[in-house]
Amino acid sequence: MRGPRVVSLVPSLTEAVAVSAPGLLVGVTDWCTHPADLGAAVRIGGTKNPDVRAVVELRPDLVIANEEENRLPDLDALRAAGLRVLVTGIRDLPQALRELEGLFVDALGLARPGWLADAGAAWARVEPMGAWNAFVPVWRRPWMVLGRDTFAGDLLARLGVRNVYADHAERYPRIPAAELAAAGCDLVVFPDEPYRFTAGDGPEAFPDLPAALVSGRHLTWYGPSLAEAPAVLAAALRAARPRSQD
Repeated sequence: MRGPRVVSLVPSLTEAVAVSAPGLLVGVTDWCTHPADLGAAVRIGGTKNPDVRAVVELRPDLVIANEEENRLPDLDALRAAGLRVLVTGIRDLPQALRELEGLFVDALGLARPGWLADAGAAWARVEPMGAWNAFVPVWRRPWMVLGRDTFAGDLLARLGVRNVYADHAERYPRIPAAELAAAGCDLVVFPDEPYRFTAGDGPEAFPDLPAALVSGRHLTWYGPSLAEAPAVLAAALRAARPRSQD
């Protein structure tokens, strides 16, 4: 008996399904990069501009989406075409673990993946490495940073990094570089997505602050990468030598 046909509009959920139930995915976005081999899954456009007709023609039993990554008009169009759409909402680690279990057990009728238990156990062992203030850019030109109520901010807080814009009214506020530099931080955390910050693109704007270059997949994805994320992120933070460490 074949399993349900699934279209994923979220890269991290694509990885989660591909690792846990190979063969279910019939459609994925152009931004779905993990795992490298997604078999015969059809590329159906971006997360913000999926080809709705192409998705419908794949006749999926379930389309998985996210409230932040995907646009409501696209999801409404898929529902109007008669498709079942599951929209995840993930603002912190406990919610991520619950939503992932709901996807596999309730929506797909599968067993709870082993990596999900590993992820929960790995994060349960985490203790704060310090008490560091930081800002976390996610874009430049203009500069945008993590604000309130974000999954990435919650992961960093568990490691001892306090986002100084965690109480901002917006989730991704635009903050001028001069204001960021004067925010009294111990370091800047630069993920490599959605903007691909590198050692030569980002840290030079804040030369007086230590820079932690981190894997965006381990900071922002909710899937199998969560199990190794504590160790990967901790190593990047240690390498940055935050001010209060000195």
